[in-house]
Amino acid sequence: MPQAVLSRRKLVITTLAAAGAGGIWYMNRLPFEGQAISPVEAHALAGRGEITLVDIRRPDEWRATGIGEGAWGIDMRDEDFIAQLEGLVDYQRDAPVALICARGVRSNRMSQRLLDAGFTNIIDVPEGMLGSSSGPGWLSRGLPTETYQG
Repeated sequence: MPQAVLSRRKLVITTLAAAGAGGIWYMNRLPFEGQAISPVEAHALAGRGEITLVDIRRPDEWRATGIGEGAWGIDMRDEDFIAQLEGLVDYQRDAPVALICARGVRSNRMSQRLLDAGFTNIIDVPEGMLGSSSGPGWLSRGLPTETYQG
């Protein structure tokens, strides 16, 4: 086989391997310094007013599955995400806030970002709405949802 074909093939294989590794890295959870709870615990604590539960997924995801009963929907991509969150907790950065997403990856990353930003009582719900390696998730556990009105 000509050298140019082998070099091109090697470049394509290396590029695909690197892209795949990057995707796997992004899908993995990072070390998180805070607390983690199950969807069952999150639902119960939110229902008793002991935590503020925030669903950080996108509006199209809320439309597809609903939002967990007792949760507030704030799209983590919103420029004013932190300001909206501060408003929910009356600007008390030590208030207990639990974050949930689809499968626990985004909530893990945002939980750590909020701790780094000065929030001191951030809780991750690593199972998410759809389930993850941490467990079956909100929906599979049969927990109630509310229809997204947006």
